[in-house]
Amino acid sequence: MSILTILHHPDPRLRQNARPVTTFDSDLQRLIEDMFETMYDAPGVGLAATQIGVDLRLAVMDCSDERTSPIVMVNPELSNFRELEKLDEGCLSVPDVQDQVPRYNRVHLKALDRQGKPFELEASGLLAQCMQHELDHLDGKLFIDHLSWLKRDRIRKKLSRKRRSD
Repeated sequence: MSILTILHHPDPRLRQNARPVTTFDSDLQRLIEDMFETMYDAPGVGLAATQIGVDLRLAVMDCSDERTSPIVMVNPELSNFRELEKLDEGCLSVPDVQDQVPRYNRVHLKALDRQGKPFELEASGLLAQCMQHELDHLDGKLFIDHLSWLKRDRIRKKLSRKRRSD
């Protein structure tokens, strides 16, 4: 297994719409394992393939404190959104930035597992938030896109100053 490089905003690859997964082979299984290792090392609770420069509709998550509840979402679809609220959020691709964004507290997921087998899941709380966040990545969106223009501009300037000082 390998720890992969996580892309940072404003890398244009983060804005690409990912293409569906069609092949469930050993390369995909290795990618999934590497994504989990990368996510746990970061540390984070979710990671989309687009965040590591892979153009596939694939995300991994584990919202448990013990890191014992890994979930693989392949070609995910969300529906039945309920209970909109503003939640604190951050992102491995937008380091050192957090803000409140609107997310639904309850969602319904339809996806394929790592073997290509369909499954469905009712999610709430942090898991529902994480699913929405990762699905945004697969659609070329970042959590900062849910913020006002003024907040996004402040974040852009902050990240630009940080890159210059690094």
